[in-house]
Amino acid sequence: MGHDLAAKAVQVAVAKGGEAGCPLVAAVVGATGELVALLRATGAPFPSSQIAQDKAYTAASFKVPSPDVYKMVAGNPALSGGIAAKPGIAMFGGGLPIAIAGEIVGAIGVSGGTEELDTQCANAALISIGATQY
Repeated sequence: MGHDLAAKAVQVAVAKGGEAGCPLVAAVVGATGELVALLRATGAPFPSSQIAQDKAYTAASFKVPSPDVYKMVAGNPALSGGIAAKPGIAMFGGGLPIAIAGEIVGAIGVSGGTEELDTQCANAALISIGATQY
């Protein structure tokens, strides 16, 4: 995941949140979960910086949107409890893998709004860089 695409993605996501009147944080990680870009809008909730990173890390780690991880483990209390207890895991909306030409090259996480808004802003970012939309 290159810096130029990551920077564009976080800028688009945060701008989309601004259009909705909601200050957000957007984070992009590479395929191995390393932080590539982070942008925090003025007024975004402080915890949203870490939550956005956690959503991106979760989506990159499991190669699915972050809420799909919950669906994968919900039927097994031991597994869901174990996964949820791991640092950096966020199993709710706003984290999406970044797939370009069929290859997952990273993920984006957006936090600060509702799950629906966070996901909409993440998808807008994906569209802006030519990645698969979820």
